[in-house]
Amino acid sequence: AGLNVPRSPSSPAGVLQPPPALQARAVACGTMDTMAERSVPLTGSQHEIAAGDYRATVTELGAGLRSLSYRGQDVIVGYDADALPPAGAGQLLAPWPNRVDRGRYTFGAEQFQLDITEPSAGNAIHGLTRWTGWQVTAVAADIVELGLLLLARPGYPFCLELTAAYRLTAEAGLQVTVTARNVGSRTAPYGTGSHPYLRVSSGPIDDCELQLPASQWLPADERGIPAGPPRDVTGTTYDFRTRRAIGATSLDHAFTDLAADRADRAWARLTGPDVEVAIWAGAGYRWLQVFTGDALSPEMRRRALAIEPMTCPPNAFVTGVDLMTLAPGQAESHQWGLQATRS
Repeated sequence: AGLNVPRSPSSPAGVLQPPPALQARAVACGTMDTMAERSVPLTGSQHEIAAGDYRATVTELGAGLRSLSYRGQDVIVGYDADALPPAGAGQLLAPWPNRVDRGRYTFGAEQFQLDITEPSAGNAIHGLTRWTGWQVTAVAADIVELGLLLLARPGYPFCLELTAAYRLTAEAGLQVTVTARNVGSRTAPYGTGSHPYLRVSSGPIDDCELQLPASQWLPADERGIPAGPPRDVTGTTYDFRTRRAIGATSLDHAFTDLAADRADRAWARLTGPDVEVAIWAGAGYRWLQVFTGDALSPEMRRRALAIEPMTCPPNAFVTGVDLMTLAPGQAESHQWGLQATRS
C-alpha cells in the first residue's frame, strides 16, 4: 500500500510494470516484449567474438570464457548459457586465485576473515568476482571488454576497478588481458588467475601428451594448501618439460620456475590425436595450476586438463609469496592466451 509503482501508459489499470532499471535490463537481454515467456540465462548476456577459424563466447557472469572453438572443434570445456560453469570452467579469478587457508589472512597488521566458499575443505577459493555481473565497456567483432567495480566487503575492505578484454585473431588465437586498478584509499593485496580446461580429444586425457615449462612443483595437503616450499621436478612424475603422455598421472598441483621465450611468455601444450592446444602465460604469471580432474564428476573426470595461469600460488594472502600490493591509483595488467593447431 502506498507504493508508487510505474505503469505503462497503454497498460490496463492494475497491471504492474517493471521499474526502469529492470526494463533497461530486459531490453539489453532482448526480453522486454516477452518478459512473461522468456527468462535471463544463468550466465547473463552472451558476447560472441570471432576471427579466422576461432569462435568464442564470453559471459556477463564473471566475465567467464564459456566457449572457444577452432575450425568447429571445441578446445576448452564449454557449457550452456543457462548452466553454471562446471568445476570453475573458464572462470576469471580475482582478487586472488586458488585458495586461502580457512579464509583468514593478515594484511597491513590487520586480520581479515573471508567467506568460506569451499566448505568441503574450509577454504576461501578463487576470489570474489566470478559470480558477479560484469558490464561491457568495449565490443567489436573480434574483441569484447568487460568491467567491474569491486567494492569493499568485511573480508576484503578494498576497492578495485577491474577489466577483462578477450580478443581473437586469425593468426594467434585468443589473447586475454586482465587489468586491476586500485581506486580505493588504502593499499590492497591482489592476485589473479584464469581457469580454462583444455580439451583435445573426446576420450580421456591419459593418452594425450603434455608439455609444461616448469622446473618446480608445489606440494599440497589434502585441502589444497601448500605443504612446503617448491621442489625440483627432476626425477619425479611431475616433470613434463619434455612432452610425454599424461598416462595415469594425477595432477592438482601448482608449478613454477617457468621457462619463457623472448616475448616473456611461458608456453604449455596439450596434444591430442587431431589438435594441439597451447596456452601461454605472459609476464607476471609466475605459476600454473595443473588439474587432471580426478575428483570431478564422471562426465568431467580426466576428460580435460585445467592449466591455470596464476600470478601467485595457493594461499598467497597468508604467505605473501608473489602477492602483489596495489597502492591507491596503481594499476597492473597481465596477459595470457590460447592457440590451437592441427596436430
